[in-house]
Amino acid sequence: MNVSENGLALIKRFEGCRLSAYQDSVGAWTIGYGHTDGVQPGDKISQEEADRLLTEDAAAFGEEVMILVTVPLNQNQFDALVSFTYNLGANNLKSSTLLRRLNEGNYRAAADQFTRWVFANNRYLPGLKVRREAERDLFLS
Repeated sequence: MNVSENGLALIKRFEGCRLSAYQDSVGAWTIGYGHTDGVQPGDKISQEEADRLLTEDAAAFGEEVMILVTVPLNQNQFDALVSFTYNLGANNLKSSTLLRRLNEGNYRAAADQFTRWVFANNRYLPGLKVRREAERDLFLS
C-alpha cells in the first residue's frame, strides 16, 4: 500500500514547508516537510527537493507501518498511520497502545489513542492536538 495524495496533503498541512534548515519543537534540525535525516544548520533546498523528500520519507514510513500492522487497513487508515508515524517515528508507533489495540482488531480503541499523543518534551502542544484529531478523523472515515 502507498500513501495517497490525501495522506500527503495531511502531512503537508501539519508539517508545513521550510526550504531552510530550522530546529523543530524538540530541537531536531529539519528541512522541507519535516525531513530530519542528515539535516545541518544552514542547509537549503528547493521546493522540488522538498516535494521529493516528502514522497520518499512518506514511502519509508509507509513501509514501517506495513511491517508493524498485522490487520487489514483501508487507505484512510493507512494514510492516518503514515502521518502519525511521519511525525513521531516508527519506534513510537511500535511501542504504542494504538498499535496494540489495532493489531488486536479493535479499530475504534486504536483510533481513540491518536489524541493521547499531544506532547513534545513533556509539553502539551495545541498544534499536535489538532493534528491528532485530523489523523483520528481520517482513520475513522
